Amino acid sequence: MTLPVYLDNHATTRVDPRVVDEMVSLMTDGYGNASSRQHEYGWRAEAVVEHARRRIASLIGASADELVFTSGATESINLALKGIAEEHRSRGTHIITVATEHRAVLDTSARLQRYGFQVTTLGVDGCGLLDVDALRLAMRPETILVSVMAANNEIGTIAPLSAIGALCRERGILFHTDATQAVGKIPIDVRMMSIDLMSFSAHKMHGPKGVGVLYVRGVRPSIRLTPQIDGGGHERGLRSGTLNVPGIAGFGAAAEIAASEMALESVRVAGLRDRLVGGLTAAIDGVRVNGSPAERLAQNANILFPEVKAGALMMAMKDIAVSSGSACNTSSPAPSHVLRAIGLTDEEALCSLRFGLGRFTTQEEIDYAITRVTETVKTTGTLPLSLHAAQRMKNGR
Repeated sequence: MTLPVYLDNHATTRVDPRVVDEMVSLMTDGYGNASSRQHEYGWRAEAVVEHARRRIASLIGASADELVFTSGATESINLALKGIAEEHRSRGTHIITVATEHRAVLDTSARLQRYGFQVTTLGVDGCGLLDVDALRLAMRPETILVSVMAANNEIGTIAPLSAIGALCRERGILFHTDATQAVGKIPIDVRMMSIDLMSFSAHKMHGPKGVGVLYVRGVRPSIRLTPQIDGGGHERGLRSGTLNVPGIAGFGAAAEIAASEMALESVRVAGLRDRLVGGLTAAIDGVRVNGSPAERLAQNANILFPEVKAGALMMAMKDIAVSSGSACNTSSPAPSHVLRAIGLTDEEALCSLRFGLGRFTTQEEIDYAITRVTETVKTTGTLPLSLHAAQRMKNGR
């Protein structure tokens, strides 16, 4: 086992070596521009991009020509929300989203409000789940878009996508989902779930950083949105800029691996997560899991340690890589907006740690994390150990 133990896979994942193998040659030999259609280097690069597009589309039940490559999910979200708002403004100016969304959705929605759009932000229950009936009541004749995260990046709660999609389709409202944490981890089928637009990134599924996708439904009928980056008309005019060919190839490889291994991997990782939660719960009094106990990602365990600040605990355990919330919001000392939305107090939110497991997490690492967290708590004396755990540690077990 190598230290530090990496348990922050919601922030980013280690690139799978099989993905790296597909990328390396494209940086040294196949380095053509996919838009250079006058010579073989460009033709080869274009063929690589289109092969990757088909592999990714297959993972989500889409057609290859419905995918737009971007620099990542944040850009995809901006293109989806702003692009739909601008294109459909004449039809309505109302957008619905959820309090537990990633900042990319919430901040983009806030900007649209400054441009005259109305945004309804719905709450969730104590598990982080949206009430579909509340969504129904929030819809208006002028509602043009609903944006709901597929799987929460902090607490792992999985949204009822099919029910939301069916409701939006019934009302003639477009449905966007930020599926960054979900794609490659749980089955997603954009057709069956009535998803109109979907944003996700490669680096959350053991692919490279710096490449993402926006799925834009192209049938019954096709969806129109206004481009947010001009200059060259790449990606059918929706996203101008030279394509990251090695990154896109890596994305395609990561998608194909996920499609093949996702089911078995989820079972294995869920077992490790349950081992982690069970070990910490048995060892430390008052520990509890934030989020849904059932509708959650196999990879996620967001754990509240009463009376100990998460920041202090992380600093005392530099040999374990975990986080106290979204990697995109680490500059803020404020309590997590997600944890506050599910009913935690500020104090409880500041005492919560996010453990993110992944493809390369081992049982040895999980057992080390259980011991290390428990020992750190005992050493600092900030949390009471259960009598059972104290006796076990006294006996050297």
